[in-house]
This record gives sequence, C-alpha cells and structure tokens, in this order.
Amino acid sequence: MARRIEVGVVGLGKFGFALAESVKELGHVAVGVDAEEVMVRRAQTVLDQVFQADGTDKAALEQLGFQNLDYVVVSIGKSMEASILVALNLQELGVKNIWVKAISPEHEKVLKRLGVHFVVFPEQFVARQLAHRMAVPGILDYLPLGEGVLVQEIKVTHWAGKTLRDLNLPATHRVQVVAVKREGETRFSFVPKPDQVLDKGDTLVLLGHADDVLEVSNEERT
Repeated sequence: MARRIEVGVVGLGKFGFALAESVKELGHVAVGVDAEEVMVRRAQTVLDQVFQADGTDKAALEQLGFQNLDYVVVSIGKSMEASILVALNLQELGVKNIWVKAISPEHEKVLKRLGVHFVVFPEQFVARQLAHRMAVPGILDYLPLGEGVLVQEIKVTHWAGKTLRDLNLPATHRVQVVAVKREGETRFSFVPKPDQVLDKGDTLVLLGHADDVLEVSNEERT
C-alpha cells in the first residue's frame, strides 16, 4: 500500500463526515474538527482524532497541528464567509493541499480566485452525473477531467466476441481503453491485452475527449 496520508476535515456535516469516513476506510488517517458537540460525538468512534473547536479560529487549527497534515478539506455547510475565512487561515498556516466544498457558483468562483488547490461543488457534480446517465443509458460513471477530457465506464453488449484489436478504438475514434473488468469479477485489469476477447457484461474504462467517448458509447449500444 502507498504511504498513509493524513487528512483533516473542518466541518463534520453530511459531506465532511462521509469524506472523512471514506478516508479511514481507505486506510489513511482522518482528523476532524467541528464546533458542534453532536457532530464531534458522532465522529469519535470512526475517525482517528476529533476535536470540538471553531474552524475559523486560526490559532486553534495551528494548535491542533493542521499545518502538518497532507490535505485539509473545508466542508462548512451554510456559511460562505466562514468557509472562505477557514481557507485563508489554512493558506497562512502553510497547509500543502487545501480542498474546499463550495455551496454556490459564486462561492466556487471566489475560492478559485483565492488560489484554493481544489474546489468541489457536490450538487453540480451529482447533477452532471445524473444527466449523463439519463442521456446515455448503460454508462456506469462519468468523471470530467477538464479541457473536454473524460473517463467513462461502459458495459459491453454488442461488442461481445470481439477483441480490443478488432475494435481499434484509438485509430477509429481517438478513444483509449485503459482498463477492463470481466463480468463477475471485482477488480479492473489495467493496460488490457489487445487480443483479449470481450464478453457480454464486461466493463470497459474509456479515456478520451468527451465527444469521442460519447460517440463510442452510443455506437456500442446500437
């Protein structure tokens, strides 16, 4: 396993707690901070360390050692001002990677102007996921990478019995198959062999520009 990372989460509401819990499940260290006692009590049995403190208090974050963590995620649910203040305090403390949950497009814009390393807008992300699943049935996941590039998982139906060499997607559609998961298996095989015969129900992970990937997805279904 790769080196264990240490992740701090400021704000242990639904999003923050779920993220911290997932960090723990992946075998890494999760440290949480929240001003509300009920949130702290819920997280104490799950996270490595949990503190009841005001996340906007720079001195408190410094005393808790947040400047030494690999990542700090700001997940304050309702106050844009508080979220921005926490991000500024973390920058002044020299935190290496600051990720912030935005609560509105305006909030997202301000955070990016401040130079926050990564901004996530969960509602927008989920909405795009749902729209793509409705627009292209059979697609399992949608992950935008910026600059029109995306990664998608699709189920094999009409391509059953063919090989990746037969499909020749890089030449015909400028799309690369980066992983294959056989039907009934739980793990992906990366850098798949070109002569591997595909079976119905196999999952392919496609990488390419959005228009090209969507064209391939539609072609596989028809």
